[in-house]
Amino acid sequence: MKAGISKKLLETPLDKYKLINGNKLCPISHIFGSINWIKGLIKFKIKSQDIGSKARTGELSTAHGPVKTPIFMPVGTAGSVKAVHQRELENDIKAQIILGNTYHLYLRPGLSLIEKARGIHNFTGWKKPILTDSGGYQVYSLAAQRKIHDHGVTFRSHLDGSLHTFTPEDVIDFQKVIGADIIMAFDECTPHPCDYSYAKDSMKLTHKWLKRCVDHFDQSDGRYGYQQVLFPIVQGSTYKDLRVQSSEIIASFEMEGNAIGGLSVGESTEMMYEMTELVCQILPAEKPRYLMGVGTPANILECIALGIDMFDCVMPTRNGRNGMIFTSEGIINIKNEKWREDLSALDESLGDYTSTFYSKAYLRHLIMSKEILGAQIASIHNLRFYLWLTEQAGEQIENGTFAKWKNTMVSKLSQKL
Repeated sequence: MKAGISKKLLETPLDKYKLINGNKLCPISHIFGSINWIKGLIKFKIKSQDIGSKARTGELSTAHGPVKTPIFMPVGTAGSVKAVHQRELENDIKAQIILGNTYHLYLRPGLSLIEKARGIHNFTGWKKPILTDSGGYQVYSLAAQRKIHDHGVTFRSHLDGSLHTFTPEDVIDFQKVIGADIIMAFDECTPHPCDYSYAKDSMKLTHKWLKRCVDHFDQSDGRYGYQQVLFPIVQGSTYKDLRVQSSEIIASFEMEGNAIGGLSVGESTEMMYEMTELVCQILPAEKPRYLMGVGTPANILECIALGIDMFDCVMPTRNGRNGMIFTSEGIINIKNEKWREDLSALDESLGDYTSTFYSKAYLRHLIMSKEILGAQIASIHNLRFYLWLTEQAGEQIENGTFAKWKNTMVSKLSQKL
């Protein structure tokens, strides 16, 4: 037992207790000097840290199993990673956690059916961890069909034009019905570019909504007998002072993890890295950091180096369906004539069935013929590549060779073959 820490204190649930360190309130984990964060049933433990960058490996424990970081999360917007079976996600792609979206699941199939199935895990058959986005980005993308106000957002469905309102409290309730392990706070994603005044007002609204999300989240437990956790989202567009302010406020809520939003909406790559580095210097190191909607293989490696642990992006599936194939040697446009008679495997380095069994020539034929199998092969291969990439990054971090390896890989993976 730590000196000066009573048995009664050790037995107090961490989500109910804070200690005074000098005159400053701080999480109990700071008193222990530990890099483990525990609240409810979630735990994040940093396993190793790179000596040449801010990269680290870790393990995030959830109610549906562990997630080793750094990690890429395939996007299953409407309860489905497009063109991919759950068996392939688990066995071939080796996904550890996938994404769902509250906005899309709310509209279709609807929350009543998901609740009848007792949550999204049972409804989809995916038994590993799931994270749901709050729908804030989707509402942002409906600029011509929505109205933002202090209370929430009123919008028209992209499916049938019906009118709906999302409040922060609604979004928490919706995500509790969906039942993901990690749920996101409701935020406003600012467009790029936007002026300083708009970005500041939007950030303040995101912070007001976060307070309401947290208060409502704390009023009830998970609906299906397991613990959910809530991640807040840093906003502030590309303005340094706003990003600093938002990071400090988000960190002050002391949630189980933190996300960075609004950095995949058209800003330059250099600006993305600058803002990510700035925010990572402020968000607590002992919590997982999630960079939303990012990105290319090079983006992922550069942001791992800055201290990001979790990523998601539609690029591997959306671009794959349109003929962009990511490989360990670079990027292929499979529609190009040069691949028409190339009978070599998509990528032997990945080792999975899809990437080693099917040839470039065959995939080109399928894509050019608009065969559904082409979209399936491309999606599985690209997702496996993204998971392979984060796995390789983790190995390099553990071996102390990440920084040098990253510089080589960024150049290689960005080239068009």
